[in-house]
Amino acid sequence: MDNCSVLHVLLMISIMPGWLGGDLIISRKQHEIRLSKVSRGSHLRMRRGWIWSQIFVEEEDPTPRKIGQLKSDYDTGDFTIKYILSGEGAGEIFIIDEYTGDIHSLQPLDRELKPFYILQAQAINRKSKQPIEPESEFIIKVQDINDNAPEFINEPYVSSIPEMCPTGTTVIQVTATDADDPMFGNNAKLIYSILQGEPYFSVEPKTGIIVTSWPDMDREAREIYLVVVQVKDMLGLNGGYSATTTVTISLMDVNDNGPTFQQNLYTFAISESAPVGTTVGRIMADDSDVGLNAKMNYSLEDLEESSTFTIQTDPDTQEGIVILAQQLDYESKRRFVIAVEAFNENIDTRFLSEYEFHDRTTLKITVTNVDEPPIFSETSYSWKVLESAQIGTQVGTIYARDTDTANNPIRYSISKSSDTRQMFRIDASNGTVYVANHLDRETTAWYNLTIIAREIRDDQLSSSVSLLITVLDVNDNVPTLSQDYQPYVCEDTQAGELIELISATDADDPVDGHHFYFSMIPDKHINPNFTIRDNQDNTASILARRSTFTQHDHTHYHLPVVIRDSGSPILSSTTTLTIRVCACQPTGHCPSDGVEAQALSLDVSMQILLGLSVCLITLAVLSTLMLAVRKYKTLRQEKMSTQELETEEFSEKILSFTVPESSQTVPLRHPRRRERKLCREEVTTSIRMSLRHSHLIGPEDGVFQQFIIDRLAEADEDPYVPPFDCVHTYAFEGTGSITGSLSSLESVTFDPCLSQTQDAGPHLLRLSPWLGATDDEILF
Repeated sequence: MDNCSVLHVLLMISIMPGWLGGDLIISRKQHEIRLSKVSRGSHLRMRRGWIWSQIFVEEEDPTPRKIGQLKSDYDTGDFTIKYILSGEGAGEIFIIDEYTGDIHSLQPLDRELKPFYILQAQAINRKSKQPIEPESEFIIKVQDINDNAPEFINEPYVSSIPEMCPTGTTVIQVTATDADDPMFGNNAKLIYSILQGEPYFSVEPKTGIIVTSWPDMDREAREIYLVVVQVKDMLGLNGGYSATTTVTISLMDVNDNGPTFQQNLYTFAISESAPVGTTVGRIMADDSDVGLNAKMNYSLEDLEESSTFTIQTDPDTQEGIVILAQQLDYESKRRFVIAVEAFNENIDTRFLSEYEFHDRTTLKITVTNVDEPPIFSETSYSWKVLESAQIGTQVGTIYARDTDTANNPIRYSISKSSDTRQMFRIDASNGTVYVANHLDRETTAWYNLTIIAREIRDDQLSSSVSLLITVLDVNDNVPTLSQDYQPYVCEDTQAGELIELISATDADDPVDGHHFYFSMIPDKHINPNFTIRDNQDNTASILARRSTFTQHDHTHYHLPVVIRDSGSPILSSTTTLTIRVCACQPTGHCPSDGVEAQALSLDVSMQILLGLSVCLITLAVLSTLMLAVRKYKTLRQEKMSTQELETEEFSEKILSFTVPESSQTVPLRHPRRRERKLCREEVTTSIRMSLRHSHLIGPEDGVFQQFIIDRLAEADEDPYVPPFDCVHTYAFEGTGSITGSLSSLESVTFDPCLSQTQDAGPHLLRLSPWLGATDDEILF
């Protein structure tokens, strides 16, 4: 039924009391009007109004028929009154006989679409066309028939109840509606019943409330129930309509079951080499409950109390996971028998006793044997040795053994990577460690060695252990001043005034800490200028013994300081401090100290910078010269190669030199060229050096003759010195000649070699300046 239909029903109910009283004679308003007219005079006759009965039309009636009559009390049957109908459906659904006032319906109506119609009736005089009765409103009601089946609302219906609940527990309520008129007959009166679901559930006939009718329903036996509910209108009488719906009812779990092991004994095997944390196996107790009610925990009751294993619960599968908690040893224990208990986390004593939420089983674990490497007596070793220990001193002994039944012998060694300097050695047979080198705590305070133990037989399995050797301190270092002190004394210093506070340091590390003692060198005479006061806190104060120091007397003083330590044996050192005399500022600051140091630092820096600059410049110049010389030599060699090719065309000549007084002839021959060639510059230099000294000797001198012989030998061996293919005669012309040399070598215009059509080689040497000739006159 839509909203419009409901509104019409309410309107109809509001006006029904006027209809249910029988025939409506006159409306209240018309009655009051007529009473007022009567009261105006007794000569007027009281007027009457409309007369009609309640008009109904049955819905869904397709036959046109008379449904009622409207009539004025002035109608005498002479047909002088004309009836007119207007309003909802007038002329289409309803018509009126204008003579008799009979009302007819023309087409079938649907009450669910429109339950009533409001119309207006009017009566007029046919002749005068004047109204006899004022227009009046009336209602035609559509009478309901049972043409609608009931329908369930709010589908689908799903509900859940706890298992084991008592009889009569409310499950859910189903609701159905009927579009027929609930105020007319039994068309819309509904009755509920169960078609499927008995004997577990039942339904209240009038309310549709479903309740349990079977006690202690078990979810583990059946979890889901489908209940079919039927609703019928007309109070379930024959001829009515019906509808059905299915209600899904599920039983919620309660903790009414405890865990149960399916086996009385579980057996597992695990290797003795398995690491701690290894999963040995899984066990599980069954629990028919679900969710939180099925959550359980496991516990181990080790009959031998070894605590070698633990058990955890898998949160996803509720399995018990047996885990190795301690290292196994086949030789010590080969089998474990453990009791396991499973119990629920959440228990509900309404359904079971506390004891029924527990169950027990037995766990048997067998350890399998594995050949294991040697095992050390300790997981790590830590020893101490004095740094003064001699080579060969025993530091300690490491022990390892083969725990297998074979009990193989062990051989020990030190890992080379952990003792690269070979400071220690180990006895391979018994594991005794000795000092193998001189120790120095100040250089290395501790050694972390790796000791390897290896089986001699079988697979030679090995294991290692860490050995930490701490070198203990011995007082073998003398104390020294902690820094390079630069003390100064102001000229106006007074006696007893602090000059400098000094402290000491020592490379040793005594157990009780350092204790230093400061003093002056014992002397027959007391130092008149300064004294040292030991502050007993590893510091000492240098004090002025007198007043008024002047740079005129002394620019500086030397003060020896003796420092002794508290070690055994006691060691000491003497350091001489240079105390400068300074003309201090009023604040006591000595300005020259910082200035001189800064200037000195600046001078050193400038010297270094200048030195580097000179080196860089020198390197640049040398590099340039080397490149130039190399380029020059390359060009020179190319030119010499060209001349060599040309010289090969000339025939070999024989030259001779005759000494005038001895008439000795020296044959000169142009030899075949060697692979090694002297450069022209070397020949020129050699000849020039010989000529510089030739004016001091004569031709009869053996030196001169040897000179000529050497030059001829060079000419035979070197193609780049004269003579070439031209014959030249060299003669000694004597010494002290006023006219000078008559040799043709001085002739610039004549040269037999130059008269050749082809250049025979390089220019010849002019040998005229034998006596007093300058270097500039020597040409080549």
